[in-house]
Formats: sequence, C-alpha cells, structure tokens
Amino acid sequence: MDNFFVYVLLFLHILGAAAIVGAWFATFKKPTVLPIQLWGAIAQLVTGLAFVGIAGASHTDMNYTKIAVKLVIAIAVLVPAIIGYRKAKAGRPVPTGLAHAVGGMALVNIAVATLWQ
Repeated sequence: MDNFFVYVLLFLHILGAAAIVGAWFATFKKPTVLPIQLWGAIAQLVTGLAFVGIAGASHTDMNYTKIAVKLVIAIAVLVPAIIGYRKAKAGRPVPTGLAHAVGGMALVNIAVATLWQ
C-alpha cells in the first residue's frame, strides 16, 4: 500500500508539471496564465512536499540542497501563476514575462529534478 501511495503522488506530481508546461506551450504565441497552470503549480508544491515528508519519515538519505533549490523554484512558479491567474480572471492583460516565468521556471524545475543526480 505504501508504494501505491507514492506512485499516486508521483503521477500527480508529473501531471502538475505537464499541466504547467503544456499550457505554457499551448499559449506561447499569446502568453497568459491559465487556471490549469495554477492548479498544476499547487499540485507540484503539495506533492513535492509530500515526497520530502515521506522520505524523511522513512529515514531515506536526501539531498537537502537539491530539495531547497526545487522548493525555491516551485515558489518561483507558484507566485507568478497566482498573480497571472488573478490578472487573467479580472480581464487584465498578463505581462508576457510573467506568463513565461510560470512555464519557464517549471521547465527549469523539471531539468533540476531529472539532471541533478
């Protein structure tokens, strides 16, 4: 059962990343922040913290520097996602840099996760 829960978390974590980056690619020519990107950013942060909690509880050896870097990047995705979502919901234009920060930083976080060993 423990492994099943971890795999569900992994599925949701990857789904969150796909939501952010996929929506970013879909709106690349006319940048905005979509609700799915906000939900993806929330999913990424929550599932990432859950992974760290599970690993800590099971006394797994962790790279705390990598975890800290990924946490900072996750916040750097979530904050502009919130700001951009609120602007879009209010009918105001979302600055291009803000919209690209959401997708670009999510892509950086995926790179950190996969390339930093």
